[in-house]
This record gives sequence, structure tokens and C-alpha cells, in this order.
Amino acid sequence: MKPLDPRLVLRSRAARGFLLSGAALALLQAAATIAFAWALTALVTGFIGGESPAGSGGALVVLLAAASVRAIAGWLWEWVGSAGAMRVKSELRDDLLAALERRPGGIRSLTTAGAATLLGPGLDALDEYFGRYLPQLVLTVVATPVLVVSVWVADWLSGLILVIVLPLIPVFMALIGMATGAVQRRQWRRLESLSKGFLEVVGGLSTLMVFGRAERQVGRIRDVTDAYRSSTMKVLRVTFLSGFTLELAGSLSVALVAVSIGLRLVAGDFTLAPGLFVLVLAPEVFLPIRNVGAAFHASTAGLEASRDALDALEQADEADMPSTVLAADAAGAADAAGLRVRDLRVIRDGAVVLEGLNLDVAPGEFVVVTGDSGSGKSSLLSAILGFADFEGEVTIDCMPVGAATRSNTAWAGQAPHLLGGTIAENVRLGHPDAAPQLLERALRLGGVDLPGRRTLGPSGAGLSGGQAQRVATARAVHRLLAADARVLLLDEPSSALDADREQELGRCLREISRDGRAVLVTTHRPGLAEAADRTVALSEVARV
Repeated sequence: MKPLDPRLVLRSRAARGFLLSGAALALLQAAATIAFAWALTALVTGFIGGESPAGSGGALVVLLAAASVRAIAGWLWEWVGSAGAMRVKSELRDDLLAALERRPGGIRSLTTAGAATLLGPGLDALDEYFGRYLPQLVLTVVATPVLVVSVWVADWLSGLILVIVLPLIPVFMALIGMATGAVQRRQWRRLESLSKGFLEVVGGLSTLMVFGRAERQVGRIRDVTDAYRSSTMKVLRVTFLSGFTLELAGSLSVALVAVSIGLRLVAGDFTLAPGLFVLVLAPEVFLPIRNVGAAFHASTAGLEASRDALDALEQADEADMPSTVLAADAAGAADAAGLRVRDLRVIRDGAVVLEGLNLDVAPGEFVVVTGDSGSGKSSLLSAILGFADFEGEVTIDCMPVGAATRSNTAWAGQAPHLLGGTIAENVRLGHPDAAPQLLERALRLGGVDLPGRRTLGPSGAGLSGGQAQRVATARAVHRLLAADARVLLLDEPSSALDADREQELGRCLREISRDGRAVLVTTHRPGLAEAADRTVALSEVARV
């Protein structure tokens, strides 16, 4: 069983604050428990010894005060756990969303369905983790040793028994935790599969209905749902079994202490006061660690979600680190203006898809990269944008690629991702308050001959493939103009255009480059290549 991922403590200020406040509460609760046991022992022994009620007034006050402090501490645990869970979830969600925003191409270990599940119900499971599991874990680490020392001071033999039998429960918990972790991981993956299947069906529902295949997906969703239900029942079976095991181990351990005290009391080798004090404290010694085992199962979903979130954030942080730090003096920096690529090696899903590429696009230059499908053209643009893992040197105006250079770049991918609304709203996306003349120029340079007020349906419905492609190109041009970006990247912008429109697009891209901007376009069609200042073919050296 992994009690607490140290990465969570290092990354989250809220998690560190929770642990510090939890340690203080644990000490307070341990002190109140010891005071309660002492006061109860004093009252019982005084009553048996014939002490008057007036003489027991001080013990009664301590008893009531200790009980009140324990109740208040229990309420504070609820509040601290709930507040800590909310703050940690907010921090992780903000970090994940920021990482996904920095890398629109995605994080290698996180699929779209996985991200949706993680950001939604996955991180919500941290409520149980911080509300039930971590409080008991902190009590076990902080309060249990204090209580064991108190028992040892009152009766060293009982303390020795606790020291011997107490470690056996964590051993049982570790064994059960390994079994629980395996079935919980399977349940978590089943939930991701269920989310992925549902999203795929919803995303392709219109196509499925057109071809009359929508009903067939019902069986697929049913199978995935049944698999998730089966995994959930396995988790519950392990949970009930482990709960019974931990309760039995704790009860037998307390019974050992009780039998030892009882035998010595009967034999006259032990007095009532320390024996009663130890008997009151013994269940409290085992209570936190038993609760840890019981709460662990409710928190495993949160553990898995936090582990996936931290793994994804680590991968995003590693990818954001520049592969090569550019060291150049002022004289050499002027020569590196525009786009510069040296010894590029692009890696996707652990495989090398492009290797050994050198490329320069100076301000005012229009360069076309050609190559067959699968030769790595799109991977090249993804690396330049910082969306794909790569090795080598890629700089824009002397700066290593990343979030800073992305703000100085405009781009459009192969698939035109349009939204419901007018053409003008799609083109001005991200810069809705830009000057109207920029919209007019972007529509012209993108080759859009439709009125900007024309309304599109969801996902740009109502346009042909070529029209949608031109609107996406116009949006990239509008961003270039509105943000005064210096680099324009287009991936196969003419794949759905006829020859005349392709030639017109080439002339427009030359016009853009003459404004002092670096324009890089990938294509496998000759029309754009003829209009470019220079053409770079992805040779066999740059392919894997």
C-alpha cells in the first residue's frame, strides 16, 4: 500500500498545509484521549474506593473537557479534510488544464477520454482520500506513538505487548493493499474505457445514424458497462474481506492486553488504576490504524487519479523543458531570426518519426516542405509548436520553442476545427475585438468568398471540406495579423482545394511573407510548391 505520493506533497501547497494542520490536530486529539482515560480511571477507582462525589469534581471536569476537545477535534478533522480536498483538486485541475493548454497536441500518457475522466470524477475521488484516509494516516503516525508511550509508562508489560503486536496490522494492510491496488487499477482502467467508449459513440453518432449502425453500439456500451460493474464488485469483495481481517487483528491485539491485565489483577500482581487506564487506552491505540485500513479502500480511486495526474504533469513539465539552450551573442542572434531547426529528431508515442532535419525560414520567406503522406510533415510542425517530444534545436527569433514562442506563432492544422456560429466569429476566435479591416484582409488572404455573417452549424456544419479549410486558414491569418505574430505555419492547407484556388492561396501566402513574416507550409501538392520562395523535400535521411 502506498500511503502518500510524495510528489503530491512537493507540488501542492494545500497538501503540505493539510499535513501540518493535521499533525497539530493529531497531537491535540492524543492529549485529549490520554486526559479522558486518566479522568475516567480516577472516577471509577474513586467510586470503588468510596470517595465522595465532591472529591471527584476535578476528574469530572477533566473528563468533560477532554470529551469536548475530542468532539471539536473530530469536527475540525472533517473541515480540514474537506477544505484540503477542495484546494488540492483545484490546484491539480488548474495545473492539468494549463499543461493541456500549453500542449494542445496532448500529453503522451493522457488520452482525451482519460483527461475527461481524470478532470471530472477522477479528482473528485480525492474527497474520500483527504476526508477519511489521510486524517487516519496522520493520527496513526502522530497519535499512536504518543498513546503507546503513555501505556508503557503506566504498565511496561502492556506496552511491550502493543509494540510487538502493533506492527502485525500494517503487514496485513500491506498484503491487502497490494491486492486492492491491483483490482482498483483494473476498475479505474475500466472506467476510462467506459468514458472513452461513450465519447466515441457520442462523437460519431451522426455518422452512425446515417449508416444505420447506431443500434450496434448499444451492445458495445453494455459490454464495457458490465466489465466495469464486475470490476467494482471485485473491489467491494476485497474491501469487505480486508475490513473483517483488520477488525479481527485489532480485536485480538486488544484482547491480549486485556487478558494479561486480568490475570495479573486476579493474581494480585497489579493494581486497578493503571490496569483500567491501560484498558481504556488500548482500543484507542489500534483505532487509527484500523481506520486507515478501512478508509484505504474508499480512497484508492483518488490515489489512482492523483497518480495519473502527477504522471501527466511530470511528462508535460519534461516536454516543456527546452531540448537545447541557445547560447548566442548579439552578433550571432541577428542571424538566427525567424525559424531555425537543427538536427531535429521527433518522437511520438516512444517511436522516432523524423530524424536529422535541418531547416531555416527567414523573415520575409515563404518555404514549402514537401513529402509523401507519413513522411513526417505534420510531426515537423508539431515539434515547432512544442506539441510533440523532440530532440535537437528549434528556435523562433532566437528563443527555444515553448509557450513563449507559441504566442508569436499562428498556425492551422490539417483538420479545420470550426465551431457553431458565424464565419466571422470563427475567424476572429481568440481576437474578437480586433479591427474590422483585419477580418476583411484575413478572409481575402484565406480565400474565403462567403459572407462573414453566414451562420454555421455545430463543428462548422454547412460548409464543404474546401470551404472549411479556407475558413481555418483565414483564422490563422487573422491571428497572425491581430497578434502581430512573426511565424505562420500551415499543414496541408490546400488538400481540399482545386488547382485555381491553390494557386491563389500561394499568391496570398507570398503577400503575407513580404510583410516580413516567416511562412512555412507543408503539402504534397505541386501548386503551393511552385509559388514558394524555396522548397524543402523530406529526404530519406529525415525519415524513419
